[in-house]
Amino acid sequence: MPMVQSSSPVTISTVLQVLGGVLIVFSLIPLIRHDNWIFRVFEYPRAQKFLLLLVVLVLFLVLHGARSAWDWAFVGLATANLGYLFYQLFPYTSLAKVQVLRTRQAAPERAIRLMICNVYQYNRRADRLLALVQRYDPDLVLLAETDRWWASQTRSLEAGYPHCELVPLENTYGMLLYSRLELRDTEVKYLVEEGIPSIHAKVLLPSGEPIQLFCLHPTPPVPQENPRSTERDKEILMVGKLAKASPIPVIVAGDLNDVAWSYTTDLFQKTSGLLDPRRGRGFFNTFHAWYPWLRFPLDHVFCSTDFKLLHIERMPPCGSDHFPMFIHLAYDPQAPHQQEEPIATVEEKTVVEEKIAADTDEQPARPERNPAQT
Repeated sequence: MPMVQSSSPVTISTVLQVLGGVLIVFSLIPLIRHDNWIFRVFEYPRAQKFLLLLVVLVLFLVLHGARSAWDWAFVGLATANLGYLFYQLFPYTSLAKVQVLRTRQAAPERAIRLMICNVYQYNRRADRLLALVQRYDPDLVLLAETDRWWASQTRSLEAGYPHCELVPLENTYGMLLYSRLELRDTEVKYLVEEGIPSIHAKVLLPSGEPIQLFCLHPTPPVPQENPRSTERDKEILMVGKLAKASPIPVIVAGDLNDVAWSYTTDLFQKTSGLLDPRRGRGFFNTFHAWYPWLRFPLDHVFCSTDFKLLHIERMPPCGSDHFPMFIHLAYDPQAPHQQEEPIATVEEKTVVEEKIAADTDEQPARPERNPAQT
């Protein structure tokens, strides 16, 4: 009677190769320029993919080694993918060139201190947020995901921040702007989606010089919010064009629901000509505050070449799923001669126009977020 041979057991090397292959595929999916969330969401965990793949490759070499052509192919692909991921992450490491120059001396009347925070609408620790405002003493406070409860809890800020634009909403897209500096020509606009506001205002520095401020919080490309990135990309790029056309210095701030290294953020910088103070200094991951292994830089402050950096910091937690961000900028009329402005190619300008012209009318109404969702 012939013996039946059992199938070969699954080895650790096979498991590592499969896991490595999955990570490589996840790294390449964002190269498909489709707006469906399944292609966009993989742009977020870039550092996580790099670290996981590095661990897989090291374990494979230590525990198994490259013994066959297939093994060498896997090692080669994993190494190439690690190089690709590092290339994308490198601009946000301390090894890279900074995009916004630092200054240690600045005229106080030309400096501006800005704090931004997605408070998480269902967070009830307003006391922790108010304590941070008192501790850091910013000139402007921008709060996202603010409903009527948050508007009532932060009303005490109006004593020190008399210039306000308050848009409390119950759909997790409310926005509150408090400023001790004078605001002019303030407008609340719904650029793309009904119920998704942005605040546009001119901020007068103590010197009397105006700055154009844009505050954003577009929807993220996740199934429970919006199944595609079309609306988010459109709003970000529309503001990019407005920033480029501004005759005065510009600051864009808010939870953009996009990572610093994404294709859309790159297009935004090249469209607007704005700089990222994080480049050459770190990731400043602000989300998710509750899970250290799952953090991305979602909260942003971009500025025109008219500014230099005095200080930037991810602030302590305040009970939200986002960390607040603090940035201290100095307006310097000579800075544009010392800093390089990002510029879009002809092809990139075409892509931007196509994204801005994309149809958003057929999208179903966005469901209101459940408190369990972040």
